[in-house]
Amino acid sequence: MDNQRKTIFLVDDDITNLTIGKKALSGTYNVFTLNSAQGMFNMLENIAPDLILLDVNMPEMDGYQAIEILKANNYTAEIPVIFLTALSAEETELKGLSMGAVDYIAKPFSPPLLLKRLEIHLLVREQKHILVEQKRELILLNSHLEQIVDEKTTTVVTLKNAILSTMAELVEYRDAITGGHIVRTQQYIKVLMDAMKEHDVYKREVSLMDEDHVLLSCQLHDVGKISVSDAILNKPAKLDPEEFEIIKKHTTFGGKVIQRLIDKTSESDFLEYAKIFAVAHHEKWDGSGYPEGLAGETIPLLGRMMAIGDVYDALVETRPYKAAFNHEKATAIILEGRGTHFDPQLVDLFEKINPEFNRISEEIKG
Repeated sequence: MDNQRKTIFLVDDDITNLTIGKKALSGTYNVFTLNSAQGMFNMLENIAPDLILLDVNMPEMDGYQAIEILKANNYTAEIPVIFLTALSAEETELKGLSMGAVDYIAKPFSPPLLLKRLEIHLLVREQKHILVEQKRELILLNSHLEQIVDEKTTTVVTLKNAILSTMAELVEYRDAITGGHIVRTQQYIKVLMDAMKEHDVYKREVSLMDEDHVLLSCQLHDVGKISVSDAILNKPAKLDPEEFEIIKKHTTFGGKVIQRLIDKTSESDFLEYAKIFAVAHHEKWDGSGYPEGLAGETIPLLGRMMAIGDVYDALVETRPYKAAFNHEKATAIILEGRGTHFDPQLVDLFEKINPEFNRISEEIKG
């Protein structure tokens, strides 16, 4: 307990009790003696005591009536009250305790016992205040920590997004005819994922994916093109077989680039997705794709999803070796590729949602 003297109100209509009580307590506490409950309330307008010793049997307003008023007032509700009484009936003590008294002291009281009981209750009150203050400080600290964590998380996510977008744009800027491709394919994947959830297509697999990471990482599906020369990347004619073999390597090179990033970071979930997109988006359902010639569901689902988005975008956009097809022609080509180039279930889903692909291609121009 701190060294500052505590303030005690001693409320009793008996002058003898007031005198004895003040003599016993004044060496340790600041004691105010009051001969009525009303006098106590008048004093409370100016002074807030640390504890109140309150006689039960008083004229005009007894201790029970007084404590009821004390506990109903926010200003005085937390002040501990000890009843002073000559009554010893169990039901009398129970009534007072149920109304908020912290203890009973029988009259005539023993000064040493009175001092000890006050010391205990004042210590309890002080410890309670300390706990309340510590709780408040912990809540405040926790709030600050959460704010710091949120700010750091936001900073990290923003930086991560910026790095990935920059890497993706680096590839896109080298390819003069694919402006907007990264953004459009990202939107195609989002539309496809939403539809897969709605129509229960590969429900379990999609439920295990982190959609934010999927949409973040799919931007890197063509990152391997940084290994392809500008002459091949922007050739204004169809590639010859040798050139096509070179450009096919962008899938495996992209996988290697992303694996290097994975090896250098502890937070690699979204990069694992990115690696799948980079390596598998040119595989075909019938096994005729590249780089590994995977077939059917051995092709990672993300690769099968990107295959539709990537091909659709290539069809509706102008290329040096072809004019842009309209949405209807591009859709027909995707549908014709069901079970050969593309996953049949995803093609069936695309057939339902292809107007959304058209909307995206119209809204996001290169």
